[in-house]
Amino acid sequence: MRLSAAARRAQLIDVGRAVFAQRGFEGASLEEIADKAKVSRPILYEHFGGKEGLYAVIVDREMEYLVRRIAEAIGTGTPRERVEQAALAFLVYVKDHPDGFAILTKDSPVTVAGGGMQSLLNDVATRVGDVFAASFKNAGYDAKAAPIYAHALIGMVTFVGQWWVDEKKPSVEEVASHIAALAWMGLRHLPKKPSRIGTPKK
Repeated sequence: MRLSAAARRAQLIDVGRAVFAQRGFEGASLEEIADKAKVSRPILYEHFGGKEGLYAVIVDREMEYLVRRIAEAIGTGTPRERVEQAALAFLVYVKDHPDGFAILTKDSPVTVAGGGMQSLLNDVATRVGDVFAASFKNAGYDAKAAPIYAHALIGMVTFVGQWWVDEKKPSVEEVASHIAALAWMGLRHLPKKPSRIGTPKK
């Protein structure tokens, strides 16, 4: 049965996602993607203009989906609940979308706008930073420091997610609780103006 243009495009994205996840951008080839999709290479060029175009669409879709899920997760609840919900949303994505996570955590080609994981983390951390800023301000802390903690949290969750992909245990819910506990206990006892413990040597 002949697929519609929209259905064919969706199929090519699905096949491309799997191939890029397995081989990375440099290792993937249009020949392999076309072969697995049972189409000719010109069909891929017609839809995406080449390998970079297909990769860019896949990365953009994964980023949009993940950012939306995390934004929803931090939309309600107490500050601590939002921290845990953000961590859990990220880890559920890692568990349920392994190919997408593999692509986002691999190096992206310079030609792809957005820069892959670096752009994703900045976007997510900015959203989390807005939540932190409000909480910091209410607690009497300097809201300008919120982005530091937001990037720290997202960076931590990303690396834990990469570890979890190999271990597959404990559950993502339990891992999210541990991350939230570590982050929250640190935030609860945060000094108003952190300073170095040691004195620099002259």
